Amino acid sequence: MIIVMRTEAQQEQIDAVRKAVADEGLETYVMVGAERIVMGVVGVGIERVRHVEIMPGVEQCIRVSKPYKLASAEHHPDRSSVRVGDVEIGAGAPLVVIAGPCAVESREQVLATARWVKREGATIMRGGAFKPRSSPYAFQGLGIEGLKLLAEAREETGLPVVSEITDPSDVEVFERYVDMLQVGARNMANFVLLKAVGQSRKPVLLKRGLSATIEEWLMAAEYILSSGNPNVVLCERGIRTFETATRNTLDLSAVPVIRERTHLPIMVDPSHGTGHRPLVRPLAVAGAAVGADGIIIEVHPDPPMARSDSEQSLSFPEFGDLMDDLRRHEYLRNPTARSAYVPAEPPAERRRLRARIEDVDARIAALLEERAELSVAVQQTRAADDHGHDVGRERELIERAAHLEGGVLTAEEREMVFGAILRVSRSAQRRSAADREAAAAAATTDSGGASASGPSQ
Repeated sequence: MIIVMRTEAQQEQIDAVRKAVADEGLETYVMVGAERIVMGVVGVGIERVRHVEIMPGVEQCIRVSKPYKLASAEHHPDRSSVRVGDVEIGAGAPLVVIAGPCAVESREQVLATARWVKREGATIMRGGAFKPRSSPYAFQGLGIEGLKLLAEAREETGLPVVSEITDPSDVEVFERYVDMLQVGARNMANFVLLKAVGQSRKPVLLKRGLSATIEEWLMAAEYILSSGNPNVVLCERGIRTFETATRNTLDLSAVPVIRERTHLPIMVDPSHGTGHRPLVRPLAVAGAAVGADGIIIEVHPDPPMARSDSEQSLSFPEFGDLMDDLRRHEYLRNPTARSAYVPAEPPAERRRLRARIEDVDARIAALLEERAELSVAVQQTRAADDHGHDVGRERELIERAAHLEGGVLTAEEREMVFGAILRVSRSAQRRSAADREAAAAAATTDSGGASASGPSQ
């Protein structure tokens, strides 16, 4: 049952309602919203407290039909937010990106990754110290030493850290070193573990089980909530289906379903959801697009050498590209969001450099337009059956640009830029040719029509 208090309800009235519920042997869980206080009542024999509806300060009592009472949207009409360190997840907060290696392997690996993901904009660090693996011969993690390395990375970078816990008896040691406890997919139905993390003061990231329905997933969250810990974040990480092209089937439809059924924040894990590095970036953006409050990504300094999940871990440059995509998505979703992160008045040297960049950008735009116009002019000098595509010359141009001496751009980056310039130039040529052909055809039709109508006049 949900007890909704009036906006003007006094603390004495709230306390009186809680006492009336307790006198019947039932428990109350108080949720403080932006405008009013809502109390969830759980236990056997809910009807015994129906009389509280007429008590002072009570607006109404609602019987919750869902088996997950505390996790239901009925229990908490406003969306919840969970704070991890200084980072807020959910309830309209900016998209949160959690990034780091699947497994903690060494001090150098963890610190290098922490520095890089922070530089690219991640706000929470992930890393596995205890690794439950399908094979007993696979790398099982560094254990407590891994937790200590994560804590060291937090001290250096300021990033809060999250790590997976597998044993209820480890809660105390995890609380000492990490900021958020992760319950992995294999442990979603480990009810002893759920109760243990529910008694912790740390927030919990609860991953969906390999074959769990959404209701089963929310019932697992209910175990944590009913044990006294209100700070639960759900994580969709893919479910096991008959499809073998991907490691799992990432159920993006779960995100809007979760947002409809529960007040808890929801994240998406495209790394485990796909199991293939090229698929992580598009599915991460898709997760943000369908309404996820955050994305969790596996990142490694040298993915092929990773001791766990090497096939799905992103390299540093690949993670940077993904963060660029996510920033563009966030800007489109809320163009004013980044103003909270940019200083109101940047230093004079930065203003000067940005002004120079804007000047260079304007000149590049003008030069690109001039080059496209010249390409169209060249195409117009060719015969109708001449395709106008000199592959050898284009290859020579790209090779010459790619092997320039010095500079900050790599040969691959220069090749990418000039390849794009050539593609858009050819596109402009084709469009111009099509326009001319259409104009010629229209002129022929008009001329033919005029000739045909001449003698009849």
